[in-house]
Amino acid sequence: MSQRYFIEVSYLGTHYNGFQVQPNAPTIQGSLQQVLKILFRKEIQLTGSSRTDAGVHALQNYFHFDTDLEFDTDKYGYSINALLPYDIAVKRIFKVAGSAHARFDAVYREYKYYISRHKDPFHFDTAYKYGHDLDISALNKAAALLLQYTDFTTFSKLNTQVYTNNCTITLSEWSEEDGILVYHVRSNRFLRGMVRALVGTMLRVGRGIITVEDFKHIIESKDCAQADFSTPAKGLFLVKVVYPQDYNIVVPATIS
Repeated sequence: MSQRYFIEVSYLGTHYNGFQVQPNAPTIQGSLQQVLKILFRKEIQLTGSSRTDAGVHALQNYFHFDTDLEFDTDKYGYSINALLPYDIAVKRIFKVAGSAHARFDAVYREYKYYISRHKDPFHFDTAYKYGHDLDISALNKAAALLLQYTDFTTFSKLNTQVYTNNCTITLSEWSEEDGILVYHVRSNRFLRGMVRALVGTMLRVGRGIITVEDFKHIIESKDCAQADFSTPAKGLFLVKVVYPQDYNIVVPATIS
């Protein structure tokens, strides 16, 4: 009888062409499926919770897969990590109900975008070096505006083939973390390129190029040509994916 499993992973996306499998390009999903094929000796199809773009990182992301093979989750977790490259790690594998879905059952997701204002070799691949002076108060006024809207067509790339551009943002704020400027956002769903477009457009507010009122008009325009999608992927992290409590996903055990 087939059993469904969730895999919690983290990864540095610098050397990958995104999350989802692509022909002739290294991806997170492709790397993990290749390792599972070696261990299970059969093809294992993974379904991911979020499709991060090329160069985007994750502190927490999930896959699910089905198999009729019985195996020790901890033992296989060690084996998978031994075969995976250094920049992808499996944190946990655990059984879930057969109806559980890594993508569709997620209650919300959280992203952080990191900006370094000075040259920093330790954040070269994980933060956007942005040397301009910024008004943090103006950035937070712009960020707070997003809580008033649900249609984020302005901040979605074209031709994404989604059924709606509506999202429910419940957290949107700028802060400092150890000298790094961080934008933190939580929503039930995100559109393709949305977080980077939000960051890029708000940075224009922070520099005084546009006002908070201008930013409001940009949101309401529903015109992606008015948003700034130029912020690089390397500053973006998927930091949390949350599921219903009965998934029992907040288990502390972690594979070393």
